[in-house]
Amino acid sequence: MNILQKIARKIIKQSFDLSVSTIEFFSKMEPYKQKVLELRKLENGTLGKEIAECLDEHNLTLVPKYESHDLKHVLLNYEMTAEDEIRMQAFMVGNGNYSIPSFAILIFGTILLPDLWRTFYSDFKKGRKSIRISKWTIEKYANRNLNELRYELLKPEFEQKTIFDMNQVTKFGAFASITVGIFGMVFCLPFLFSSNMADLVGAGFPFVGGAILAVGGLLALSNLSRPNKSLQVTPCIING
Repeated sequence: MNILQKIARKIIKQSFDLSVSTIEFFSKMEPYKQKVLELRKLENGTLGKEIAECLDEHNLTLVPKYESHDLKHVLLNYEMTAEDEIRMQAFMVGNGNYSIPSFAILIFGTILLPDLWRTFYSDFKKGRKSIRISKWTIEKYANRNLNELRYELLKPEFEQKTIFDMNQVTKFGAFASITVGIFGMVFCLPFLFSSNMADLVGAGFPFVGGAILAVGGLLALSNLSRPNKSLQVTPCIING
């Protein structure tokens, strides 16, 4: 690992540490520390017990409004390192968690860790093959056996078969819009600090356009993640 890769990982770790410290500073932590005490009392092998042991190992506690973050770390077997923080978000985006925090962390990580792009893509594909877990909570799954839950993550074979439809087209367009928008904003950003009026005008419009593309893509993905109750597809079985 070269010096730039080490610096990038240190930046990511310090960013996460600062975020957690800020949340804890402005929150009442006693209820969350009490919840960890209760998790420690659960049987060995349960998800809740494993979460408590993971937190104790890293001298951490549950973070207000982000308790499920630690659940996913343990359930998906991602370590609490800079690389695995980004890998987990790649998995979650592939899993259908089209939230702004997930995209922001993933984009932040892919910019700083280009050496792991293939790994992130592999995690993204794993997320697509898994059942949705973005709504899983500690309260509901703490008493469940961890190995059984990991086994249940795999989709039945028939659910993994997909067809070409407008949802796929929309997803591709949304990702392309986000990528192009962010690239345009990053490219134009240095010119916005120029003292030359021509540079400011020339870079300002593309920068705004890039922002619109990125936000539009995020909104499109957010809409796709909402369940469509007006349309249900019933599989057909054709007997030969």
